[in-house]
Amino acid sequence: MQVETFGIILNTEHYADCVGFYRDALGLKVMFEKATAEERLTCFDMGGAYLMVEPGGRASAAGKPPGECPSKLRFNVADVEAAVAELASRGVQAEVRRRPWGVTAEFLDPDGNRCALRGVAGFGE
Repeated sequence: MQVETFGIILNTEHYADCVGFYRDALGLKVMFEKATAEERLTCFDMGGAYLMVEPGGRASAAGKPPGECPSKLRFNVADVEAAVAELASRGVQAEVRRRPWGVTAEFLDPDGNRCALRGVAGFGE
């Protein structure tokens, strides 16, 4: 099998809020949108992969623990601190964590899905 592209489908309860979050707060580019009687979705370019946001999920205001939602969307960036400041200017609070293997910043989307930034330096070492 030769994979041509890779994507993640994220079902959300607060569809419009999540679309706004990934588009406006994270700055992901919209690849396409569909709104028909059969389907409603927004597809974002996620650095060579895609993130397709659709209705049909369940939100958790307190955030979803790994046992409830074992996936986390991680975005590798050149400078975690600068990206955290940019997110803060857009109303997103992220918690910076320094670990022996690198720096991350943890935050939630409007449905409580776990997201993180990770410094690209040292990734995969």
